[in-house]
Amino acid sequence: MRDERYIEIPGSKTHELPPLVVHSASEHVPDEDAADLAAVMSEAEDMLPLSDADEGVLERRRMDLALQLTEQYRGLLSHWLWGESVLEWIRQCEITFECEATLRKLLHPDVWPHASRASFVTLLVDKAVPTHGVALEKAVGLRLTFRQPPPINCFSNQFLFYLNSTVADSAYQAWSHLIPQAPTLFPPERFHFDVLTIGN
Repeated sequence: MRDERYIEIPGSKTHELPPLVVHSASEHVPDEDAADLAAVMSEAEDMLPLSDADEGVLERRRMDLALQLTEQYRGLLSHWLWGESVLEWIRQCEITFECEATLRKLLHPDVWPHASRASFVTLLVDKAVPTHGVALEKAVGLRLTFRQPPPINCFSNQFLFYLNSTVADSAYQAWSHLIPQAPTLFPPERFHFDVLTIGN
């Protein structure tokens, strides 16, 4: 019995989509890691409450906070890179759909980035693409919010600790719900693609 959530595609052919090429945050070089740490030291300083603790203890606390902020930024960077990769993959999939008569009528032309293309994000989730802890909706939301990944010193500690997830989720939800009708969901068993990771 057919799942009603998915659009019906004529025939039984499995359609080959372009590979999803994911750029890894490990391309971030060690010199940049040191610069990131230096950039957040003042943010870490601002987070520490007034204390009469020993200067060595305060310095360790500052360093721990700076390391946590840097780690939060690295997570944000990983999500942004996934979002960039997914949007580029969607563009490639659009070309594939345009070249196949069976698939052509499934996509509605609109201004890029098309809200109806959230169906491709759902396809990635349905195909259980391994993301290594990256939430795809958050990743796409971050990419929709930021054209380029901003440097670490553009972010407040509040953004890195608390707000980036909320902002990314809100951006994705706003984008994916811009279409008046329910999105067209693609049956995952009818599509095949490879996932390639660059930079590991």
